[in-house]
Amino acid sequence: MVFDPEREEAELRAYLGTSYDRGLLERWQQTLEREFEACEDEQRFYRSSEAYLYNLTAFAMTGTKTPYLEEFLRCVPPRSRVLDYGCGIGSDGLALLEAGYKVEFADFDNPSTRYLRWRLGRRGLEAPIHDLDREVPGGYDAAYALDVIEHVSDPFAFLGELESRSRLVMVNLLEPGPDEEVLHRELPVRELVDHAATRRLISYRVHHGRSHLVLYSPERARPMGRLMARARVMATRVRRRARRER
Repeated sequence: MVFDPEREEAELRAYLGTSYDRGLLERWQQTLEREFEACEDEQRFYRSSEAYLYNLTAFAMTGTKTPYLEEFLRCVPPRSRVLDYGCGIGSDGLALLEAGYKVEFADFDNPSTRYLRWRLGRRGLEAPIHDLDREVPGGYDAAYALDVIEHVSDPFAFLGELESRSRLVMVNLLEPGPDEEVLHRELPVRELVDHAATRRLISYRVHHGRSHLVLYSPERARPMGRLMARARVMATRVRRRARRER
């Protein structure tokens, strides 16, 4: 899997043509917030936002999600059928497609997914893009949602949507940051991690100081498995607390 920020920008520039504005890319956070304030309706915003083209491109260029995808590669075999849930412009799924996975995408029909269709064509790739306002299939080997769950009103129901469709689920759970995005909701991170730990927890790591990445099977773990998962979670919490107290 190759991290290529220059390719991310080059594709957006080619797609937008003469309307491309690098200043909007450099001010991606303010660009998004201004558009959201003008829209005033969150659900309509997610279905109409043009600013997300810049926001998601700029975020992909940071490489923030690279360790999440590396963990995915480590735990999920190539050629697995996987679902990128809340895909946006699809940078994660495109990387996995090129790494040999059978990726399908799901999000609202919006400017981001229309751009994703263009990106697939430009790269000579094919993949279904499912509309979240319609039916999204199941039967996946793995479903992941990276930097998505903090946008929803009910994170446990959101996990249920992923769990009902896949044998494995990967999400990252963000603790609030100093410059939190206006669209982010505060998550009950501890309770969500504990939820994963009552299932068959495969991986739990904390990245960037506040992003809790869990990979788990939705099936209920046996008592010994729950005990081992709980011990892993507690050990991670103790290590983090010790680092903060230094």
